[in-house]
Amino acid sequence: MSERRGEFFLFDVYVAILKINHTASRYKNAQELLYDFTAWDSVVREFEIVGEATNVLIREKILSDDQRPIVDFRNLLIHNYFGIDAEAVWDVIQSDLPLFEERILLAIAQIDTPHKQTLIETFLEYNSFLPFVKEALSELEG
Repeated sequence: MSERRGEFFLFDVYVAILKINHTASRYKNAQELLYDFTAWDSVVREFEIVGEATNVLIREKILSDDQRPIVDFRNLLIHNYFGIDAEAVWDVIQSDLPLFEERILLAIAQIDTPHKQTLIETFLEYNSFLPFVKEALSELEG
């Protein structure tokens, strides 16, 4: 496992959520998303990152165990890749992801300011080619 501090994983989750939302916002429903295989694969991959990082955050007690369904969803996606229910994924994007994003943002707000600023700068550098990520991370600097 990585030697990264737990707070890095909060930003991994946040950036993955931003990517999911950005990608999904181009579609009206699950079928449209599913039929664009690059977008679909991107969303599934980002959910894998969300679930894996959430597992670390739970283990490090940065998030509580009530976030375990996120990890379970990741496991479902990984192990049922040919049988993923597009409507279920769409529902998670529309209903569950906004609430989880709020939870992640609350946890990020708890990071001490100098460390948070360093993390923001690091993730801004890594994502400098994604304007929507740069904008959201810049808002956290506020």
